[in-house]
Amino acid sequence: MRSRLIKFLLMLAIFASPIAHADAVRILVQSSPLAGFKYYAGEALWRELREGDALTLIREPGNTHDANAIRVEWHGQKLGYLPRAQNQAVSSAMDAGERVDARIAKLREHRNPWQRLLVDVFLLL
Repeated sequence: MRSRLIKFLLMLAIFASPIAHADAVRILVQSSPLAGFKYYAGEALWRELREGDALTLIREPGNTHDANAIRVEWHGQKLGYLPRAQNQAVSSAMDAGERVDARIAKLREHRNPWQRLLVDVFLLL
């Protein structure tokens, strides 16, 4: 319910603007590290990944570890997941049929795999 209220208020603000176009509006709703980077294809694909690259978000409601699980893929390769502590709002939006988009926000050479790749998630209006 809260996400629908936020979306409604944002739409009011957007449509009040004379230069806004509904098909071009992306609202950043989350920035988070990629969970599971070291367990999936992230290391193997590291040299090919670029900041700004599109990512695919795939809901996994049947995931035995997390009912709100959202898998993150790049060109069909599984990179990991949105963190469990931060995926509830995005999973609710996806389950409600909202359009979401994700991009690689930041790539960092870091020993800690949780610090290597930052994902931005957008709500498309």
